[in-house]
Amino acid sequence: MAEILTEVRKIPPVTRFLVVSSLGITISAILNLVSPWRLLFVSQAVIKKFEVWRLYTSFFLGSMNLNYIFELVMLYRNSNALESTHYERRSSDYAWQLLLASLALVGINRPIQSYLHTRALLHTLTYLMCSLSPPGALTSIMGLITIPIAYFPYALLGMDLLMGGTSAAAQGVSGMLIGHAWWWLIWGSGIGSGGVEQGMYAGWGRAPAWLKRWFGERDDYGRAGSRRGAVQVFAPRQRAEEAAASGRVTGYSWGSGRRLGDS
Repeated sequence: MAEILTEVRKIPPVTRFLVVSSLGITISAILNLVSPWRLLFVSQAVIKKFEVWRLYTSFFLGSMNLNYIFELVMLYRNSNALESTHYERRSSDYAWQLLLASLALVGINRPIQSYLHTRALLHTLTYLMCSLSPPGALTSIMGLITIPIAYFPYALLGMDLLMGGTSAAAQGVSGMLIGHAWWWLIWGSGIGSGGVEQGMYAGWGRAPAWLKRWFGERDDYGRAGSRRGAVQVFAPRQRAEEAAASGRVTGYSWGSGRRLGDS
């Protein structure tokens, strides 16, 4: 048991929250510990009866069949890829941007009267992860077909259309729209080396100070660096300070030298 908890703690905090929430809510519904109806998003129940928990549970109630395994794996893989790479040491920024994206999903799904936002959230994370992946990267669909990762969100949407019909596809489209807005507004279309956010609303994606304190992070954006793919950028001064703090010697050792005329 201790080994399992140790492995769970290795998962980045936001991804761990998403996975544990999904497991807890979906398994509770499968075992009939709670009625699935109590977990759906019903606007009248939220507004008139103040059942505000529905805003939370509607994002994590998965398919109550074998398809849930695929959903859980996708949720973990995509969120972990984002938080471990592009939001490394910036989980508070990831949590804040995810919260804003979730609120946008609730709003954009109102016209289609969606009771669940699980698939929409999955499509949002998938679209953002694929958009931030290195150009030319490949991925596989269930280990059977290998395609460019840029096309994976559309393949996932096609699977939703085939298995869930137009209603499921509409939720997928809403998730892709929010994912595209997240990528465009926060990260920007012309991401340079190192993957630093440079969208027109990148400042809105910075977590508030109280949230950074909650995650135990410093309120300092210029020193943490940011990654895209396998490239990480640090300021030269930061490199020197880190080397001095750790006692490491960088560069080539040229020796102490000798003065001219010494024998």
